[in-house]
Amino acid sequence: MSDFFPEKHLEKARSERKQNKKFLLSLKRMPERVVDDHFHEAHEEVFEVTDCLTCANCCKTTSPIFRDRDIDRLAKRLRMRPSHFIECYLKMDDDGDYVLQSSPCTFLNDDNTCSVYEDRPNACREYPHTDRKRMHQLLDLTYRNTMVCPAVEQIVEKIRIGLQRSH
Repeated sequence: MSDFFPEKHLEKARSERKQNKKFLLSLKRMPERVVDDHFHEAHEEVFEVTDCLTCANCCKTTSPIFRDRDIDRLAKRLRMRPSHFIECYLKMDDDGDYVLQSSPCTFLNDDNTCSVYEDRPNACREYPHTDRKRMHQLLDLTYRNTMVCPAVEQIVEKIRIGLQRSH
């Protein structure tokens, strides 16, 4: 792993938030496949040198959405009824989705590992969503994630620099 300073990237994301938002909006004019290719390539490059355990800001500041299958899987792991799991750990957000009652995540250990990693919610498995298909549909989420995940800030910057060089 190379030197990775999460705070530096999060500060950069805050200071460049308007530029990032404008840039990500501009990607909507590009062909979907081209946008996906740029994201997937940058995702691979960034995550080759990123150790999420040095940061865990996603687990410290946000909550994944818990779908029924996530609740069932975690309740089974913790040997409790799904209704009791919901009562103990979750609340309904403004969109009608189950999310954690509080931050940081209840399941985050002191060393930034996850105590339920093998059974974590699907949203955690897919985070930060920069290697998915149809990135066009996720550009607003990607913008918000630049403020949460230093790797996303780096991915967006890599794409922006790459596109500037090619024009």
